[in-house]
Amino acid sequence: MIIDCHGHYTTAPVAHQKFRDAQIAALKDPTAPAAEPGAISDDEIRETIEKNQLRLQKQRGSDLTLFSPRASAMGHHLGNEAISSAWTRANNDLIKRVVDLYPENFVGVCQLPQSPGVPIANSVAELERCVRELNFVGCNLNPDPSGGHWTSPPLTDRHWYPFYEKMVELDVPAMIHVSASCNPNFHATGAHYINADTTAFMQFIEGDLFRDFPTLRFVIPHGGGAVPYHWGRYRGLADMLKRPALEEHVMKNVFFDTCVYHQPGIDLLVRVIDIGNILFGSEMVGAVRGIDPRTGHYFDDTRRYIDALSLSAADKERIYEKNSRRVFPRLDALLKRGL
Repeated sequence: MIIDCHGHYTTAPVAHQKFRDAQIAALKDPTAPAAEPGAISDDEIRETIEKNQLRLQKQRGSDLTLFSPRASAMGHHLGNEAISSAWTRANNDLIKRVVDLYPENFVGVCQLPQSPGVPIANSVAELERCVRELNFVGCNLNPDPSGGHWTSPPLTDRHWYPFYEKMVELDVPAMIHVSASCNPNFHATGAHYINADTTAFMQFIEGDLFRDFPTLRFVIPHGGGAVPYHWGRYRGLADMLKRPALEEHVMKNVFFDTCVYHQPGIDLLVRVIDIGNILFGSEMVGAVRGIDPRTGHYFDDTRRYIDALSLSAADKERIYEKNSRRVFPRLDALLKRGL
């Protein structure tokens, strides 16, 4: 089985975006009625999925996608806590409908109702709802709800601990995933995403989070940001900061996906990072949707890069399936029950 740990509903029906547009418009007009989610039929969901994610799944040879709301549209910096909560719930409910229509192809991962300055404890209820009621297997945690201004404490700060306690209780991992950038210095997918991935890793080096939460698990997407390319720098910094070796201090709890869109990048990833810490992912349909003129293939067809590696069949199986089942134990349980 090939499990894609990183997929977003970037093709959601128009009515869903109209709800968001109405929410944002109401921010400018306090007399406007509260926005309500629009009606979306099962056929509309089928059309958006079957022409996009499901079609590409079949074409590229993956079997199951861990599916979450569109990351760039989480928009935690927009509006207030009530608006974020309503938007988050609508997104997660829509993911649940996709999963119910295509239970053999998609498993849910939830968005969280984060807002700048709001305690992360306020996101616990939605995580619990999505895991216990909707049968989701993980969540996307935004380390920067401010949208590029980085006003939140580091991920190792006790500010985050109430949420981590619930993650441990539910035995679910979090993918570290920022949303859109409202800071013009940082392009969302080209800078802000990769910056956040790299920043999160450095925060884990500096802190002692995993001493307090030894079973906590995070997936850092987009191949770990700049980390594999600068692995010697981070090993050296850990040493200078009198931290334990990365393999002991961080890498028992942190995993990278394969959303790296060229063969040399994947080659480097598997040379530098232990195979047990790499999960197959494509971010399909996501940040880079075009065809690479040098290869004639889509940039985000990441299975091609894994297949081309000189790895044993057992190691490829770990990347494609076994690592995801280990990092997402609720996914493993679903698969053992036949979904």
